[in-house]
Amino acid sequence: MLLPLPKSRAEIERIQHERKRVAFERARRAPFWQGKLDGVDPAQLDDPDEWRKIPILDKEQLRCLSAEEFQRQFNISGGEPIAEYWRSGGSTGKPLFYPRTADDVRFGILAAERCWGCLGCRPGDLAHFSFPIGIHPAGQIWARSALDAGIGINWVGTGTSVPSIAQLDLIRSLKPTIWMGMPSYGLHLANLAEMNGFDLAGSTVSKVITSAEPLSPAKREKIERMWGARVLEVFGMSEVGHMGAERVAGEGFHVWTDMHFIEVLDEDTGEPVGEGETGTLVVTPLWTNNATPFLRWKSGDIVSYRNRGSGDGPYAVFPLIKHANRTTGFFKVRGVNINHADFEDFLFKNPDVGDFKCECIATGGNDQLKVSIEVRRGSDPARVAAAMAVAIRATFEVRPDVEILPIGTLAREFESATKAPRFVDKR
Repeated sequence: MLLPLPKSRAEIERIQHERKRVAFERARRAPFWQGKLDGVDPAQLDDPDEWRKIPILDKEQLRCLSAEEFQRQFNISGGEPIAEYWRSGGSTGKPLFYPRTADDVRFGILAAERCWGCLGCRPGDLAHFSFPIGIHPAGQIWARSALDAGIGINWVGTGTSVPSIAQLDLIRSLKPTIWMGMPSYGLHLANLAEMNGFDLAGSTVSKVITSAEPLSPAKREKIERMWGARVLEVFGMSEVGHMGAERVAGEGFHVWTDMHFIEVLDEDTGEPVGEGETGTLVVTPLWTNNATPFLRWKSGDIVSYRNRGSGDGPYAVFPLIKHANRTTGFFKVRGVNINHADFEDFLFKNPDVGDFKCECIATGGNDQLKVSIEVRRGSDPARVAAAMAVAIRATFEVRPDVEILPIGTLAREFESATKAPRFVDKR
């Protein structure tokens, strides 16, 4: 194996000591970093004060570069062949495409392979894989890692690749034990199954694995209820690869700190926060840096850090990070900020709501919040709509226009989207 699981924190510290120096020296070869690292002593990188002399790097700095400038200034692969490119994540801004050497890919697959064991997946499991499969690495790298982990996998892709109704047929006929995809697509499939009379909670799927989107407790509970399965998450980013996975639902991600050096910093001061306190996540890849020399990459994730999780086993050697929230959108309606994540959480806590869409519309010079909901079978739509309007006004201080949609309307509308567009600003 390229890098066996470390058996102690001391082993992790030794690897970090060696690989931080490698990451630093590789960065000094890149024109992008010229002049930015001159005041840093490479022999003292284990000193936190010395390490923090390295400037923080974020996506906006790289987006200022043209594609040609990025390859010329940030790509240090030299004459080594490029094995593939990984598209940056995120739904806004100019996408970036990161070159990867063969060694980068090998370590990327290794990091993904570790996730299977941490999640409690075992040889003999069969996974129905509904993540996007393409130039973004989250899907294809993880799917490729299944072979070494002994996990069977159906490379299905999203609803844009295989229609969702066909995906339900595959779940029914091939009987996977695991379903994998974005939380929004998991809910989409569950609503479609309910509309078509398929008892998804009674299927062979006993574990749902999600990533790439926020997963609030309310959304996790709703997916678990509709799928009749345990829900666990995986965390990673294109700049680094798969960073870790949950072992206990909701406790946080065990992070492979022998592969990624992480910091959780105060957003204003840049100083480290205490254990359990919230800060911004900064990551330095220690192995996937043969072409793109990321140092102290600010991911945009707001997390808390814990030195240890509950339980023991081979993954207990790794610390935990837990999302406080991700960078999420909001509507400003009549002077009131409505956070998308808070609103989604509010609606998904209501067991009468199957799915929803929220739109902000300009009508006669006034902003209107329109909330379209599908009411689950057995509930009174008029009662649910009236109660929802009152609850939204009391909670968010905005009077909404609540519309009832026939069951299946949103499933058809969301079918062609990789991520369900539940929030749309039409002003």
